[in-house]
Amino acid sequence: MGKVSPKRREFEIKRKRERRKKLKKLKEKYFKATSEEEKKKIIEKIQKIAPHRKVEEVLGTKLK
Repeated sequence: MGKVSPKRREFEIKRKRERRKKLKKLKEKYFKATSEEEKKKIIEKIQKIAPHRKVEEVLGTKLK
């Protein structure tokens, strides 16, 4: 594996931090949501931000 420049590494770390912050906000929004329609929209956003992770994994619960 080749060397990764320090700038590139910083960029990747920053992107990962931003993704975590967004997922945290969406998780809070999900638990505050009352209607099923709102929850579905939030789940779609979560899947768009982190398609490689399962929604249950992000939320820490089982979905209905």
